[in-house]
Amino acid sequence: MQPIHSLLLIIAYFSVLVFIAYVTGKSANNATFFKANNSSPWYLVAFGMIGASLSGVTFISVPGWVESAQMGYMQMVLGYVLGYAVIGLVLLPLYYKLNLTSIYTYLEERFGKYTYKTGASFFLISRTIGASFRLYLVANVLQLILFDSYGIPFWATVSLTILLIWLYTFKGGIKTIVWTDTLQTLFMLIAVGVCITSIADQMNIHNFIDYIQQNPLSKTFFFDDVKAGNYFWKQFFSGAFIAIVMTGLDQDMMQKNLSCRNLKDAQKNMFWFTLVLVVVNFFFLALGVLLTDYAANEGLAAHKDELFPKVAMSGELGLGTAIFFLLGLIAAAYSSADSALTSLTTSFSIDILEIDKKESAAERESTRKKIHVLFSLLLVATILVFKYSIANASVISKIFQFAGYTYGPLLGLYSFGLFTNQQVKDRWVPIVCILAPVVTFFISTASLELFNFDFGFFILIVNGILTFTGLTVLIKNKTYA
Repeated sequence: MQPIHSLLLIIAYFSVLVFIAYVTGKSANNATFFKANNSSPWYLVAFGMIGASLSGVTFISVPGWVESAQMGYMQMVLGYVLGYAVIGLVLLPLYYKLNLTSIYTYLEERFGKYTYKTGASFFLISRTIGASFRLYLVANVLQLILFDSYGIPFWATVSLTILLIWLYTFKGGIKTIVWTDTLQTLFMLIAVGVCITSIADQMNIHNFIDYIQQNPLSKTFFFDDVKAGNYFWKQFFSGAFIAIVMTGLDQDMMQKNLSCRNLKDAQKNMFWFTLVLVVVNFFFLALGVLLTDYAANEGLAAHKDELFPKVAMSGELGLGTAIFFLLGLIAAAYSSADSALTSLTTSFSIDILEIDKKESAAERESTRKKIHVLFSLLLVATILVFKYSIANASVISKIFQFAGYTYGPLLGLYSFGLFTNQQVKDRWVPIVCILAPVVTFFISTASLELFNFDFGFFILIVNGILTFTGLTVLIKNKTYA
């Protein structure tokens, strides 16, 4: 696939997104930007959330994990089902009952202003780092396969990328994203299907399901070593809690759900989203089995994050496969990034600046637009820091893991709020929420070094428990009505 073809494909792709933004952004205001005027069809939200959940990291990394971890990731995916059930049955009814725009507003009503600002700040830090890291990985791939050949520097690639995202989200916000994410999810799933079909044809595989079942890489459940990071119950419960915090306690994901017409539609959306996401993740892992075997048979030195891009863009699978891989990669990256930019704008506007309390509608809209630009620039700056100041990929991975620590305090705060009726000394909550991840890090490090016990993703639960425990120390002689 020639660079000019890739460039034309990207131009055509973003032209479609801008057209959708133009149609959906007519007569848009803050209510449209934040909640799509509560008019989003639930089935579009459900389908579009798949792309936002997977992201460019999943698109590239999950197939590459199979070589070293087999299909063990499905243990976490099954845990997601339990987590999404909690979201649909516990969190969504709460959010709709309170008629929230930002889900962190709940923390102010339940505990007070300090807790509210702390919860929102943890989300802002985590989502900024997470979204930047995802875009960094994908921008690197696009730089190698396209922009380097034109002599375009990385900073220009990143700046142009964020500019395009800003361009199609600045007016319609979440209303536009519901529709663009639907299109982008479709491209991503088509890309996976095309790649599976192409590799199966090349390897003369007549029964795809039988091939996966009989392959040694298809091992899914691991009950042997309780100390290992891939032990089933660790992965399962980690998956459940990751789903709760990274979807149910995440403004990015919940903002789409809150744009549905009513609670019933939002719950239908969560049910069908869960079902389809399990199936989609299975096919990503199955693709990983095929890619690993194909690379070995063809003598391609491609592993981990390089596996999918190298095989798809090698030319051996045909031009169509390369085209759909590129479309899927762009879709996976930007379906996550556009909603991240919108949710960051929403949370900072509502939670930090409290623009909903301003008297003038024009003033509220003007402030929101400025914040949207500010976070666009912040994403560019963070991605460039990853590229130029932290060149070691393993260090960048550690930063990404650190971002995961920020969800632990949110888990503790919401658990305490939902499952107790105790009030706490609001002023001291920020200290508890800062100390919990720090102590969690030391526990994780000491456990691995002294006992060879790897908490893996279970560290999120430890973090949440420590936050919950810290809040019990702050209990006042007063209960929440």
